[in-house]
Amino acid sequence: MQKQIQIQTSPSVAADDAQLKKELINQLSLTNNDLLHYKIVKRSIDARNRNIKINLTINVFINEDIKPTSITINYQNVSNKKCCHIIGAGPAGLFAALRCIELGIKPIVFERGKNVKDRRRDLAAINKEHVVNPESNYCFGEGGAGTYSDGKLYTRSNKRGDIEKVLKTLVFHGASEDILIEAHPHIGTNKLPQVITQIRETILKYGGEIHFESKLIDFEVKQNKISTITIQNQNSKNIFPISNIILATGHSARDIYFLLNAKNILLEAKPFALGVRVEHPQHVIDAAQYHCNSLIEVSEKRKLLPASSYSLVHQVNGYGVYSFCMCPGGIIAPCATDKEEVVTNGWSPSKRNNPYANSGIVVGLNLNDYKKHEKLGALSGLAFQQEIEKQAWVLGGKTQTAPAQALADFINNKFSTQLPNCSYQPGIKSTNMFDVLGKNIAFNLQVAFKNFGSKIKNFITNDALIVGVESRTSTPVRIPRDKETLQHLQISNLYPCAEGAGYAGGIMSAAMDGEKCVEAILKNNF
Repeated sequence: MQKQIQIQTSPSVAADDAQLKKELINQLSLTNNDLLHYKIVKRSIDARNRNIKINLTINVFINEDIKPTSITINYQNVSNKKCCHIIGAGPAGLFAALRCIELGIKPIVFERGKNVKDRRRDLAAINKEHVVNPESNYCFGEGGAGTYSDGKLYTRSNKRGDIEKVLKTLVFHGASEDILIEAHPHIGTNKLPQVITQIRETILKYGGEIHFESKLIDFEVKQNKISTITIQNQNSKNIFPISNIILATGHSARDIYFLLNAKNILLEAKPFALGVRVEHPQHVIDAAQYHCNSLIEVSEKRKLLPASSYSLVHQVNGYGVYSFCMCPGGIIAPCATDKEEVVTNGWSPSKRNNPYANSGIVVGLNLNDYKKHEKLGALSGLAFQQEIEKQAWVLGGKTQTAPAQALADFINNKFSTQLPNCSYQPGIKSTNMFDVLGKNIAFNLQVAFKNFGSKIKNFITNDALIVGVESRTSTPVRIPRDKETLQHLQISNLYPCAEGAGYAGGIMSAAMDGEKCVEAILKNNF
């Protein structure tokens, strides 16, 4: 007999097989003669009170063995099938390619950056030598910005697509089955590259193509369709005839916006968010979230519980200020994609065992906030974004050193004569962050931080600091498309996709959008 039950238990019981079995036997009123096996299918933490509980959904097998589950995906050889060209090998591009193979279409993927292994040299150069390769960095390259991020897979985008299918595809390619169980799943920066490599191998195995260091630099339009694309690699420029193209270039491929704008392809300015990374010692966040009164108690609870996180939001004069991409046990990373800019993001390893917790804290902006650039039309927000990133570079010392300020000093308008240790490897420089962010963004952050301090004990401290700038939360440009066909409003065979087009925000939503674009192509043209 098989049953699915939901129970709430202590962290110690949830972590111990014998204790958990005993609790299940009691709940199900089983006898000592009954044979019990179980499989956890969902797990979450309820830390609202000091008496922390673990919520479990469990499949219980009584007097029978656990039925093995395996993930199978029906890929087919598409070597000689009709082609779909995909620009970008981030989550959207890779999942679009996989969906092509499922549906009998040959994907041809062009990625401006390097493969996941070769990218590491360029990441090391940013961190150690302050050298930014505009084509290979934390944003550009195989797997996109998601590869060297925390690998968060939590999304509320239930209407965007099949969340479970995306998760199972990741497990099929080497991710831990835990991502199917956890309420807030993540893979971890240390494990994502292997998963991405396996996805590449699947695409190649079934007849798809992936071309690295191959950048879209031009295209030709005939009769409201893109007829050819020009791809530049290390040695040459090549022109390819196309039938359909998915543009999955990510939120930082500014040259694509400039190219589309120069070709008079319709673009729109859109709101986006901008702010800072805030970093605390992880034990400060653990103590607050797990209701601990001492470091000893934090240490004891962490034996059974993961590094804790938070989600914060506050309204300030009509602006939403909120936490973004919170990385417990993480590291602040340099994510510039060009010279003369400083950009930050965060990542965590799978164990989330670094000594710091960091999160973006950002202000949601609107079109009026970059009205001074309105003469640039659809690119006005992009110009504002570049302006702030350039200021961070200048005030950081014109290297990848980032401007920073102790959190309590920032709130109290004091220059930080000392800064706490920080995970940001290129280094930090004490700066008045008002000078980096401007009065509007900085003031809204100040007010919100005070509110956050009332929600999380010891949040406001000079043991925490803010590092600038967190500016790539999403693209400030939208490439508009039809809601039903997903085709560009002017170019019928152009499918703007995911974050770079303004239609997704994160690995999961990008992956699902990539799949949707392929399904739309099949419906519209094949």
